[in-house]
Amino acid sequence: MPKVKTNRVKFPEGWELIEPTLRELQAKMREAENDPHDGKRKCEALWPIFKIAHQKSRYIFDLYHRRKEISKELYDFCLDQGYADRNLIAKWKKPGYERLCCLRCMQPRDHNFATTCVCRVPKHLREEKVIECVHCGCGGCASGD
Repeated sequence: MPKVKTNRVKFPEGWELIEPTLRELQAKMREAENDPHDGKRKCEALWPIFKIAHQKSRYIFDLYHRRKEISKELYDFCLDQGYADRNLIAKWKKPGYERLCCLRCMQPRDHNFATTCVCRVPKHLREEKVIECVHCGCGGCASGD
C-alpha cells in the first residue's frame, strides 16, 4: 500500500521559542496589509509592510548570527519557509550594508541617475538633515551613521 502524503511541516527543535514572536509579527503584517490607506500616497501605503518584513528578517538574523540562540537547522527552516528574506540577510553580512533597510534602496535601476537611495547617504554628507526614503520610509540606513 502506498504512503499517504500529508502537507504537514515538521518544525525543527527550538521552533517553540521563536514561534510566538513570529506569530505576533505575522498578525501585525496582516493588520498592515488590511489597513486602509486613505489620504496616503501610493508608496506610503507600503511602508508599514516593508518595516514589518525588515523586523522579521532582523529578528531571525540576530538570533542566529549575533546571539547564537537558534540552530542552523532552524535558521535554514525559517529562510526556506519565508519567515525571513534570504537576500536581505545576505546583504547584512557584507561590510557597509549592516543596516540596510530594503533591497530596493541599493538597486540603481529604481533611482534617478542610476545611483542608490538617499537613505544610503551618511547623515554628515546630506544637505537635508531629515529625509524619508520613497520606497520604504527609511530615515537613513547608511552604515556610517
